[in-house]
Amino acid sequence: MTPARAFWVREPGIGEIRQCFVEYNDADEVLVETTYSAVSRGTETLVFTGRVPPSQYDVMRAPFQEGEFGGPVKYGYLNVGVVREGPVHLVGRTVFCLYPHQTHYVVPADVVTVVPDDVPPARAVLGGTVETAVNALWDARPLIGDRVAVVGAGMVGCAVAGILATFPGLRLQLVDIDPARQQVADALGVEFVTPDGAADGCDLVVHASTTEAGLRKALELLRADGRVIELSWYGDQDVSLPLGERFHSARLTVRSSQVGTVARPDRTHAERMQLALTLLRDARFDALITGESRFEELPDVLPALADGSLPALCHRIAY
Repeated sequence: MTPARAFWVREPGIGEIRQCFVEYNDADEVLVETTYSAVSRGTETLVFTGRVPPSQYDVMRAPFQEGEFGGPVKYGYLNVGVVREGPVHLVGRTVFCLYPHQTHYVVPADVVTVVPDDVPPARAVLGGTVETAVNALWDARPLIGDRVAVVGAGMVGCAVAGILATFPGLRLQLVDIDPARQQVADALGVEFVTPDGAADGCDLVVHASTTEAGLRKALELLRADGRVIELSWYGDQDVSLPLGERFHSARLTVRSSQVGTVARPDRTHAERMQLALTLLRDARFDALITGESRFEELPDVLPALADGSLPALCHRIAY
């Protein structure tokens, strides 16, 4: 038995560190000691504040979640650690796993992904975010020469823009209401604009602002027959759209993209995650990590992220 500590949401708005034990006793398992985890600010603050609709409880379960939404619940899915026990080819390797914030854990060996040697573990916590971006772009299928906007310079939007910046021949803009995101856009090599400065006539808009205003803007930016790929998840928030204006006459499309389903039938979850970690060889993605705290500080960090007093894209947790 290995002693461990885990972060739990005791009830909406209140978190705590709990003691627990994990047991490694199967050759097909791995015992992982966590090095870093990260807070996926959008989804995790919805969970922390109790804003997951009951109709979505099953859909939004994290792979290794314990408890139920509303609390108590142990939630999270950005974890990097070192294998301490397990198959010989994995012992000592740095791995990524869709596991909550916990100091040690035991999972089946086939659910961890080895982090490439040339990807720093501190950057590898972005694996789940970049995986979401990869899936969105498989849904979007951008073409050479497309006019593209990414609306919402949050964690996922910036990851999408960072990948799109490597596509040849795109007119690409990252759109956000916060001028401070200019610095992140510059690091990614992407043109940053506020909504008033965004160029219209887009073939494709990826929307990730999690706001009604952002989705409306995404529709405004499209040319006739243009497409919005909707990455935002609104929890229990209702969204109203102007579907009676040019939506029909311009033959616009809004399509959801969600990481739970692999957007290509010829790829597996494991292959998608391995691709995401490979893309993280690019040091530009360090710009998405905008803060770091110690594991013991999580009960104070989550409320600050939820109310906006601690601004962040990806907030990394060090163990």
